[in-house]
Amino acid sequence: MKYVLFDVDGTLIDAVSNQRRVWGTWAMRYGLDADEVYRVALRTRPMETFAEVAADRDPSECLALLHELEDEDVRSGVYAAFDGASELLHGLPPGAWALVTSNYEHRVRGRFLRTGLPVPDVIVDAAAVEEGKPSPVPYLQAAARLGAEPGDCLVIEDAPSGVRSGLSAGMTVWGVNAAAAVEGVHRHFVSLRDAVPHILARMSGPQEDAGV
Repeated sequence: MKYVLFDVDGTLIDAVSNQRRVWGTWAMRYGLDADEVYRVALRTRPMETFAEVAADRDPSECLALLHELEDEDVRSGVYAAFDGASELLHGLPPGAWALVTSNYEHRVRGRFLRTGLPVPDVIVDAAAVEEGKPSPVPYLQAAARLGAEPGDCLVIEDAPSGVRSGLSAGMTVWGVNAAAAVEGVHRHFVSLRDAVPHILARMSGPQEDAGV
């Protein structure tokens, strides 16, 4: 049996405007430049972002505010699934796919509820692992919970850290939603929509691993 493991934000859910708004509000609360904070947040984890842009602030306080703003955004923000996401997820066999996210499960469930996407049995979130992406741990845990061997798993990602995570886990990695291929991906698709028929075909037929 083949399995497919999905990143969430940027892969299935378009959350860029939400992330920018959350970080913008966070920056405003501390009197910081919103654009600069967002530029840093795009390339670092939250605690690293705080250390760079608000070194004089209590990081636990910074994180608590960020979590508060993110939870409020899940309740009131406008979300959209990428074109093809609903067709793809509804077309996969139950028990053959999982979500692997650097976010938290309750937010993922809230966003999926808002966008009408089905929720799988297995979600590996930030609280489930001590090492996040680009460590292989999140994807390896998802495979283990599905009862899958890493070599039988296809990872769908949009970001370099997620791609490195999947590759270091020994999995096939396809990149989506980017104009240029992320280094290391086995195949690249400009959009999730373009990837949908290939993912569904892989799940039902011979593997399609070669080529970018």
